Amino acid sequence: MTLNERITLMDEAAVERALARMAREIVELNEGTEGLVILGIRRRGVELAQRIQALIEAEEGTSIASGALDITMYRDDLMEVGPRPVVGESNLPLTGVDDRCVVVVDDVLFTGRTTRAALNELMDWGRPARILLCVLVDRGGRELPIQPDVVGRAVSVLPQQEVEVLVPEQDGRLSVELVPRAQEEE
Repeated sequence: MTLNERITLMDEAAVERALARMAREIVELNEGTEGLVILGIRRRGVELAQRIQALIEAEEGTSIASGALDITMYRDDLMEVGPRPVVGESNLPLTGVDDRCVVVVDDVLFTGRTTRAALNELMDWGRPARILLCVLVDRGGRELPIQPDVVGRAVSVLPQQEVEVLVPEQDGRLSVELVPRAQEEE
């Protein structure tokens, strides 16, 4: 095994098991489904949030409010993204987020900057009673004091590596892979 190899950390079955456990943990932390809202961070957090929502709804027999956050305009590196960033749509449930338990779902937690941007956007939409951070993979390496409440899997990753979450809607399969970090041109 070398640093230049693509390594599967979680196959489809492992991801599905982690998501099922995470869904149960969210319900436990919220003490049920009352007032629960699930928001995925675009891109792959949305697909993971939809899977978690479906699992909770099937297990609990109730409908859960959901939506998506696009954090593009809230990034602290927007100037580095380029002069014309691609901005997606944020859509929140009609129920809103005020006085609700909002679960923010993302694929990988690394520096914490994406989460910070999501929290900033979320606060522009209202004032939740509680916010839970739910991530499929926590790879460590925080630059901000942000920690997840619900984690599918924690992994140790070298600086030369990245974690990729693949979802069928965008990538044709469901898995988590460790890949070599793309080299920056000098």
